[in-house]
Amino acid sequence: MTALSVLDLVMVGEGKSFASAIDESRQLAQHVEQHGYGRYWIAEHHDMPGIGSAATSLIINQMAAATSHIRVGAGGIMLPNHSPLVVAEQFGTLDTLYPDRIDLGMGRAPGTGGPTIQALRRGAPERDFARDVVEVMDYLADNGRQPVRGVPGRHDVPVWILGSSLYGAGLAAALGLPYAFASHFAPRFLHQAIAHYRQNFRPSRHLSKPYVMVGVNVFAADSNEEADFLASSHRQWMTDLHVGRLGLLPKPREGYVESLPEHERGVLDQVMACTVAGDLAKVGAGLRQLVTQTGADELMIDSRIYEPQARQRSHRYAAQALGDLLTQPALA
Repeated sequence: MTALSVLDLVMVGEGKSFASAIDESRQLAQHVEQHGYGRYWIAEHHDMPGIGSAATSLIINQMAAATSHIRVGAGGIMLPNHSPLVVAEQFGTLDTLYPDRIDLGMGRAPGTGGPTIQALRRGAPERDFARDVVEVMDYLADNGRQPVRGVPGRHDVPVWILGSSLYGAGLAAALGLPYAFASHFAPRFLHQAIAHYRQNFRPSRHLSKPYVMVGVNVFAADSNEEADFLASSHRQWMTDLHVGRLGLLPKPREGYVESLPEHERGVLDQVMACTVAGDLAKVGAGLRQLVTQTGADELMIDSRIYEPQARQRSHRYAAQALGDLLTQPALA
């Protein structure tokens, strides 16, 4: 059995406003809650045109307020940008507002680059990520191991480690935490990382056995041709990112991939290797194959489709395609 999650970067489309992007995300959260999805993740990024999820905890609050039972969380908070105390207090507060519905995924990437890191960290020295994760957990547990207390006290917010390498897999295994692999944009070490995680997992009070989430780009439509057309927005944005042409989420384009120079097509093939695009049958076959290959307990779907109704339909079809495999998250 496999659970489904949504990853949302609150993409701002060409000709659209930030406010409309938030509203489209709110509508998507409400839609997927009705169609079997168990989690809705918001990812922290900064100084990246087209991504509106910089104030991650505020967006999480909006998504949780707009829904009734789906879990909402950070997929993830880029911990080097923040004080562990502040992160714990923000997510403890969210847990107070929305009991038993908040998740906290943390990663060690900055979610940005260059001068933006300096603007975020103000020249602070590099910190130890593993130690910061434990500090956040201490504050949430209110266990007295830190010299100060997080307000509002003890909270059972599930903590996840996010990653795209063996480092995150090893840390999640050592701490006995669930692990989410970012194969939707960095698939290279997917199988090595989850094997490393499972082989080295140490049961903890948080988790008795390994729990793996795998990221996948999904574009589902009524035909394979329409799915490829819808996917072109996501593919354009990713290509632009990797060649330094940052911008808003583009409108879809016919024949986009075929129009690319060979080297750009190669980059796109690498970064979006974990992608399923097609009609209901093709998407179902692709997702089931990914579950078989990885043994994923949960799939996290990234689907940057320009038109909101088509995006909602794609997520609905993905859930429908998994059918008998679909279950609610075990970690809830």
